[in-house]
Amino acid sequence: MQQEQLTAVRRELHRIPELGFQEFETQRYLLNYIAGLPQEALVVETWRTGIFVRVRGTVGAKTIGYRADMDGLPLTEQTGYDFASEYPGRMHACGHDFHMTIALGALTRLAEKPTEDDVVFLFQPAEEGPGGAEPMMQAEEMKAFRPDILFGLHIAPELPVGTVSSKPGLLFANTSELFIDFHGLGGHAAFPHLTRDMVVSASTFVTHLQQIVARRVDPLDSAVITIGKVEAGTVQNIVAETARLEGTIRTLSPEAMDRVKKEIEKVATGFEIADDCRIHIDYGSNYHQVFNNDTYVKQFRGIVEQSDYQYKEALMAMTGEDFGYMIKEIPGFMFWLGVESDAGLHHATLKPKETALTVGVDVVEQTIRGL
Repeated sequence: MQQEQLTAVRRELHRIPELGFQEFETQRYLLNYIAGLPQEALVVETWRTGIFVRVRGTVGAKTIGYRADMDGLPLTEQTGYDFASEYPGRMHACGHDFHMTIALGALTRLAEKPTEDDVVFLFQPAEEGPGGAEPMMQAEEMKAFRPDILFGLHIAPELPVGTVSSKPGLLFANTSELFIDFHGLGGHAAFPHLTRDMVVSASTFVTHLQQIVARRVDPLDSAVITIGKVEAGTVQNIVAETARLEGTIRTLSPEAMDRVKKEIEKVATGFEIADDCRIHIDYGSNYHQVFNNDTYVKQFRGIVEQSDYQYKEALMAMTGEDFGYMIKEIPGFMFWLGVESDAGLHHATLKPKETALTVGVDVVEQTIRGL
């Protein structure tokens, strides 16, 4: 696939963002495209809204895997594109349209000219939530397609086109969603002593969460607790009977994640006694850290440095990626692909430069042939 073809595919996928495990139209588009490739070396299987594709190698001594995520985000697009999302309130704001397009580009080249090794492309649904990597790893279909090595990429708006970045060891954090529901007793604003005000409880709880990071986590480790949404009450003169906090936890070690959760639960127990209320905690989707294999990252760096593109050593990031569940079991790595956008990931105005598509396909193909 050349740049013009890659651009066209990306724009078609950008128009149809779908949420986790609802990627029906996306799956149909990918299957139709794959059906148009030379079929002699291909084996294709679906799993829920995802797809496994094997390209049989000329020798098949080992199997190299490449993963691309498929889902969009519940976000109203504000790019001004003439190929903007056709679905109100949904957008490919994390680059998964890029990820799938690059996978199709590399798959096309390998279908036309297989390498010695078998190559498996995993089109994975529900990366943004509720998490598709872990159940995909447990699927029966994975047994037939399971690779020996696995890698993937993520677009990086802050990096220039032509630059890729990775590092051995920890790349992305452990993450967990956080939902906390408070149940008290509502009533008239003029008689607060007869109520149990959940606005006060929830507000105070938020400040206590920050004390967990400051005073319960080793300062040589790292943790972040962010509350991004607060809901409570109905009107200004009724004491709120319920409240809800929604947020996220991110840590640089599984141990710190366990510690933070235990501390949140201890704080909740104390608030239930002190504020005479009930508190329910739900951790939602949890993602395991992305921990890159040292040997394969070093090989990848060597491959890039012998190409026309630039390699940059990455820093650890508190971003989360459910790809971590895959390389927890299968040795591999993830790398950043520079796409040079003013807006960042998960932003309604994200506009990655489409020239990065060719870079991505080249790097993925060269990596597959060089590992």
